[in-house]
Amino acid sequence: MKATCHVCIHHCRLEPGQRGLCRARRNISGVIQCENYGRITSLALDPIEKKPLRLFYPGSLILSVGSYGCNLKCPFCQNHEISMAAPDCRDVPYLSPDALRDKALAYRKAGNIGLAFTYNEPLVGWEYIRDTASLIRKAGMKNVLVTNGTASLSVLEEILPFIDAMNIDLKGFREEYYQKLGGSLAVVKEFILRAAAECHVELTTLIVPGENDREEEMEEEAAWIASVIASVNPASEIPLHITRFFPPISDEGSGRHRCEAGIPSCRACRKISEKCVCGKLLASSPSKQKHVLSFGFVMVFAKLRFHSPPVPVQSAWHSHPRIHSLPDLFCPESPHRSPETFPGNR
Repeated sequence: MKATCHVCIHHCRLEPGQRGLCRARRNISGVIQCENYGRITSLALDPIEKKPLRLFYPGSLILSVGSYGCNLKCPFCQNHEISMAAPDCRDVPYLSPDALRDKALAYRKAGNIGLAFTYNEPLVGWEYIRDTASLIRKAGMKNVLVTNGTASLSVLEEILPFIDAMNIDLKGFREEYYQKLGGSLAVVKEFILRAAAECHVELTTLIVPGENDREEEMEEEAAWIASVIASVNPASEIPLHITRFFPPISDEGSGRHRCEAGIPSCRACRKISEKCVCGKLLASSPSKQKHVLSFGFVMVFAKLRFHSPPVPVQSAWHSHPRIHSLPDLFCPESPHRSPETFPGNR
């Protein structure tokens, strides 16, 4: 018997045994089931800034977990090995919610503040997030969600009571661009509005030259974020993390990795070796912005104003622990080696 999945905008209508577009949900005997429940492809103790989150427990570490599957088809995905995969779930290590909670608690002494659901699109397996996040909350630790925001509000309501902070991809500010990726700008905006009303939210836009890099689009995006702040809590802040397309592209095509969103070119924004410089914009209001440049996990801060001339940047350097490799995170009975993590822009 056919069944329809209502987790996201695609509403996949599936034949028995068929997987949805996300590759993580399947029609089993007429019921849509989460096939990637507890199946862990990636696990690492990361700096919180890598999610990225700038205003949520800065300088801390968080145990970051990923599965497989995603409901978008971004051609620039840096985690495509897991987000666009549909492995036999029997070949992927399993961790129950209780076991993952215990792992998070075990690394508390190392500075871990909780659990971040990331790497693939977590909400295609929202049931596991709900069950695990509730245990993390009871243990007195924090839950972070890194998501593309392309999920139904009913799914959001299921997990929202347990989430302390989110980084949500705002991939562009044109509906036609979202359609290329298999998504919906309107749905993501609605998701952001609801999430921002309940927990700390930061946003990320990956600039893809020729697709979403027009200045007027970035100005509209920043203005909309400011309107969200005004409607939710005028005293709050929603950082917009502006990241550069990777793998590296030519300087001619990436010249706008300087200050974006209407802020004129700043001498401090420049390419350093072959790695990208990630501009991060704190949209507190349309007229006043704080710009944050990221060199790896080291932050440089500068306060800028729209249409002001370039100003020198005063540096405030913060060292962060290196990413920790945790070889013992998976169940000892699993016959697999610990898979690589896939950090990077999504």
